[in-house]
Amino acid sequence: MATAPAVTVAVISDTHMPGRGRTLPEACLARLRAADLIIHAGDWSDMGAVGLVRGIGPPVAGVHGNVEEPSVRAAMPATAEVDAGGIRIGIVHDAGPEPGRLERLRRRFPGCAGVVFGHSHIPLHEVAADGFWILNPGSPTDRRRAPRHSMAEIIVSPAGAASVAFWAVDDPAGPLGAELVRGSRH
Repeated sequence: MATAPAVTVAVISDTHMPGRGRTLPEACLARLRAADLIIHAGDWSDMGAVGLVRGIGPPVAGVHGNVEEPSVRAAMPATAEVDAGGIRIGIVHDAGPEPGRLERLRRRFPGCAGVVFGHSHIPLHEVAADGFWILNPGSPTDRRRAPRHSMAEIIVSPAGAASVAFWAVDDPAGPLGAELVRGSRH
């Protein structure tokens, strides 16, 4: 009996399109196309951005952010949960202040292995002692105070273990060094 393959979840947030560009960087698009699932943690900005991401191919799970056009707010929930390779992942745009964030998100999304959020545009991966994690992919189009434009991937093994990788999607694209990811333990 063959074992199930690993599941790749491409994670983006804060695309702010078309204000920060009409499309996503090619390195980001390539990773989104190759994924089994795409998660977008809000601040798409308009329905054109939603349509662009949905048109890439893999299924999309997402939420609205805090600076959306009304049509996006009407089309996307404030929070969501999705199954990926046997684990449950929560999604929210604004995870609130940094102090207590991990435990606050654990309480808000009981039954989830981890939570994806956006809003700050700063890549972050934090893991509790029991394995519960929170993840902010940064932004592929609007880095603000982050050193690079970025996205993340969650690889869920057939056994249900999740590992996280961050990718710089600007030129030159490649892995985002752990020293550039807040709370990094990946």
